[in-house]
Parts: sequence; C-alpha cells; structure tokens
Amino acid sequence: MYRNFFLLTILAALCALTGCTDGNRNEPEGQAKYIFLFIGDGMGQAQVAATESYLAYQNGELGGIGRLSFTKFPYLGMATTFSANKNITCSSAAGTALATGSKTNNSMLGETPDGKELESFTYRLKDKGYRIGIISNVPVNHATPASFYANAKSRKDYYEISLQVPESGFDYFAGDGFLDFNGKDGKKEDIDRIIEGKGYTISYGMEEYNAEKGAEKLILCQKDNRKSDSENYVVKHTEEEEISLKEMVETAIDRFSADGKPFFIMAEGGTIDWAGHNNRTMPMTEKVLELDEAVKEAYAFYLKHPDETLIVVTADHETGGLTLGCGKGENIKWDMLENAWKAAGKKDIIGDEENAKLNKSANIGWSTGGHTGIPVPVYAVGHGAEMFSGCYDNTDIPKKIMRGE
Repeated sequence: MYRNFFLLTILAALCALTGCTDGNRNEPEGQAKYIFLFIGDGMGQAQVAATESYLAYQNGELGGIGRLSFTKFPYLGMATTFSANKNITCSSAAGTALATGSKTNNSMLGETPDGKELESFTYRLKDKGYRIGIISNVPVNHATPASFYANAKSRKDYYEISLQVPESGFDYFAGDGFLDFNGKDGKKEDIDRIIEGKGYTISYGMEEYNAEKGAEKLILCQKDNRKSDSENYVVKHTEEEEISLKEMVETAIDRFSADGKPFFIMAEGGTIDWAGHNNRTMPMTEKVLELDEAVKEAYAFYLKHPDETLIVVTADHETGGLTLGCGKGENIKWDMLENAWKAAGKKDIIGDEENAKLNKSANIGWSTGGHTGIPVPVYAVGHGAEMFSGCYDNTDIPKKIMRGE
C-alpha cells in the first residue's frame, strides 16, 4: 500500500512538472477483444490507500501492498481530471472526457462547450461488432453511465437522457433505476414504457432477470427502484442492495461471453462518490470494496483469456479531499470508525457534526464536501495495459483503449 502511495505521489509530482505527457513508447499491435473499464466515482489514491489500510487493520497489521485486487495490476498511471472550464471537474465533464476523449464544461454531458455533440468511443466499438454493457450502482441515467451513450446540454436532463438509452442500441444496461421517471414535471409518459416499446426488456430484480435473461436487449434494475430517488448521496449498506455491482458485472460477462464475440463493459462504482460527499469514511471503504469485488469478476475472466483481455480501473475525480492523518494523530483508529458504523445499523443515523468529530478522533481528514482537482490513479492489466503507465490526461484514456482510432 505504502509503496503504491509513494509511487503515485511521485507520479503526481511529475505530472505537474511535465504537463502529464504519456510515458509509454511501445504500444502493442491490435485492440483487445474483451475490454473492461471500471470507474470508481470519486475514488482518488487516498480512498484506495484508506481501504487497504482498513483491510490491513482487519488482519492486525498497519499496512500492506495489493490488498485490493486492482492494486496488484502490473501497470500504474496517473491522469489529470480538470474540465474545459474548471480546475475541479464534475462527473459529467469527467465522464465525457473518459467516453469521448474531449473536454467539456462542468454540467455538460457528451457535448463540446459550444454545444456540438461528441461521440463516445462505445459507438465505434459497436460498429466494429463489439457488444456493449453500461453498468453502475447508481441510476442508469446518472452522469457517468450516461456519458457513454448520451448527449445533453445539462446532466440534469434525466428524462431526455433516458430517451437515448434505446437509441444507443447497446446490448445491456444495469443500474439503480431511472431518475425523473416521468420528467421534471412528473407528467411525462413512464420512461420504462417508452424504452420497452423500442425493443428493450427491463428486469426489476434478479428474479425477473432470470426469467427474462434470454432477451436480446436488456436493462437490469434494482427490484424496488423503478422510480429512482437516488440522487441524495444516501449510501446504503452493500447488503441492502438486492443486486450488487459484482452481480451486475457477472451477468454482463455471462451474457456476452457465450459465443466468443468481442465486448466492452463499463462498470461504475458511483456510490464511492456519494460517501465522499458526505465525508463518511466507513461507507466509502465499503463501496471501494464493492467495486473491487466487481473487478475480481473481470479478472477471473482475464485469467481465461489473458492475451485478449484488457482491464482498466480508474476514477473520474477525487471526492472529499480525504487524508490519512489529521491533527497530531499517527495511527488511523479503524476500530472507532468501524464500531460507530456498525452501531448506526442499516440507517446512517450519525449526524454531520458527530461524523466530523468521529473522523477527527480517528485521525481521518476530509477537506471538502465536493470534488477536488488532484490527479487520479489508473491501474491496468492485460492486452495493451502497458500503454496506461506514466502521466497523462483523462482524455487520453479512451484514446489508449481505442489505439488512437
């Protein structure tokens, strides 16, 4: 853990000094047949280090390297995250950068600052015969997943974004329902009826999915979230979710891998960001661990197809300005944090003031309830993974995936 943290600190310094030029010079030939892109929303290096520190604590240790599956990956990079108009990005601008390779203004989605539509590289992959899966543990029409299939002047145009789901023609979506299910005014037609009317099957929960999984085009949603209200940064315990991020990825792999056709899967751990906005340390580590479980599913597939598979794990930005160490404390008091989170039960009854005192007492610091502008880590393994070492901008990530096409 500390070795990776040290390396990333050096990389961040080099990024600032060199303008984040690409350190890789030997690009492999050919595009990966099977591509996984995992995005930990709000997951900076501090979130990764904190989670590994917590795992070390559980084993009676102070630290360790590679306790998360993706920190064992052989290639490590660092990406800057600024948007077209702000040092500190929002998720839609960052998602646009990761999906299209172009910068845009905060709050815009899949469009240039002057309003011209940008195309996600997922459409080029689709044209090349790849199956496409867009997955998140937040709503399907939220900023990050939407960046890979939609164009909107505002990320808040949820209903209009939802209408673009069937227009994409993508094979599989999974998430926490749809925001603005009947539009902002609540008077528009149910969005699921429109989507199903255009050839998609929507399964609410695994029981429905298992009965309908033979559908050609399918959207998997949490059982009780037909009309999602998940934009209030409330983070549920992972065991409360009927369908975990891991299961969403697992179903996508099962759907796509049977006939050997190429595929691309984007999977977002969106609730890491929500925990960061609330400065909730234990929920944040729990959600990083949930993302890691999903990455393990992809890695198991990689082990069967090591020469044809690429896995990239990164973040759109860091959230919360997390630091390990606050005041004069030199140890993180994980027992204090863990006991308080368990005592809160399945409802987070810890108030903001009490939470701030708890973090300080445990020697955890949070500097903001928003995003920060620090570069984020990029972890890669598999075919072409060496291209992701070094320092670069987030707009370079899709270009590396697409081999500059």
